[in-house]
Amino acid sequence: MYDIKWIRENPEAFDHGRELRGLDALSATLLGLDDIRKAAIAKSQSAQERRNAAAKEIGQAMGRKDMARADELKAEVASLKASSATYETEEREAVMALQTALLEIPNIPDADVPRGRDEHDNVEIRRHGEPRSFPADSPAREHFEVGETLGLMDFEAAAKMSGARFVVLRGGLARLHRALGQFMLDLHTDQHGYQEIDPPLLVRDDAMVGTAQLPKFRDDQFRAGDELWLIPTGEVPLTNLVRDSIVDDKQLPMRLTALTNCFRAEAGSAGRDTRGMIRQHQFTKVEMVSITTPETSREEHERMTGCAEAVLQKLGLPYRVMLLCTGDMGFASVKTYDLEVWLPGQGKYREISSCSVCGDFQARRMDARYRPAGAKATRFVHTLNGSGVAVGRALVAVLENYQNQDGSVTVPEVLRPYMGGIEVLHPVRKD
Repeated sequence: MYDIKWIRENPEAFDHGRELRGLDALSATLLGLDDIRKAAIAKSQSAQERRNAAAKEIGQAMGRKDMARADELKAEVASLKASSATYETEEREAVMALQTALLEIPNIPDADVPRGRDEHDNVEIRRHGEPRSFPADSPAREHFEVGETLGLMDFEAAAKMSGARFVVLRGGLARLHRALGQFMLDLHTDQHGYQEIDPPLLVRDDAMVGTAQLPKFRDDQFRAGDELWLIPTGEVPLTNLVRDSIVDDKQLPMRLTALTNCFRAEAGSAGRDTRGMIRQHQFTKVEMVSITTPETSREEHERMTGCAEAVLQKLGLPYRVMLLCTGDMGFASVKTYDLEVWLPGQGKYREISSCSVCGDFQARRMDARYRPAGAKATRFVHTLNGSGVAVGRALVAVLENYQNQDGSVTVPEVLRPYMGGIEVLHPVRKD
């Protein structure tokens, strides 16, 4: 969220940042709302000051036995009291109007983010690994074909219980899915210095507002009762751990990770990835969150991206790193790298992780600060988040990259300790 004072002092820079995202100038509108807010506050304060002054004058008039003047002042106070209630309502409405407008504004991209309209304008930074080749007479199958051949991926049973965009995993495939999550969590905690967190999966409105899921993306979320939401990503509870607090600078950078179920309504995705596990209402993800100082957040962004890459490297999955353009990056981000894993069944790269630096955008919404050593004033922290990685999509990638012609799937070597030594998943016999 942006500080209206900063917008007032830098209207051209603010509007230029919006222009980079393909959005219209907004500084004049916001400053107009701020002027209304200031006028309402001034009017309310003026009325209150006059009420206080009139109350003193009443005492003075009564001391002089000037009852006519005292009665006149009492009538004025009564009138001001009624007016003050109206002014206070105007002030609350003006403050709320400005706050609502500010909450709807996306973050401004960094200067080195490429300009563009959509994913076609993203820039490839690097690639790792060579895609596996398949013989012409036995082309690669998509993950849902592999899973159904194994007899361990059941979309029909899930649909009977829950509808579209759900899946039931059975036996060795369920274990492989669990193994992927445990492997990622162990890697990030043991080798990458992240602290494991087991957070709530239900959060209140202010937590969703703090990380910018609300109010802009309300239709993408699942409501749970009147006061709670199912989390769309572990980013929400992890980042909100520093909400309304002043963090000791010695704790920074704070690196947190969690393996959680996530829930998304997938509003607007009708017709996209309707088959398989790419786009589900419920999915599992390992999330990484970093809380840093402004001076170290860009360096931390590169580090976090490297941690996500390490997952794919150890799994032996080919991937590429994409720098997202201004038209494709997320609402809260100033810069984002997407990791796209190669899926031979689809014959293309697909997103499996997104690592973003958000600057102080979320910190302002959460009022998350730190006090630099020796300083009296506090500063907003910088926040970062990234998938480390999406477990379901990793399962998709393993099935497609490690499939065999006989319908079996080789278990990546790094996952075998989590699979009780199982090296290959074979199709389940139905006799």
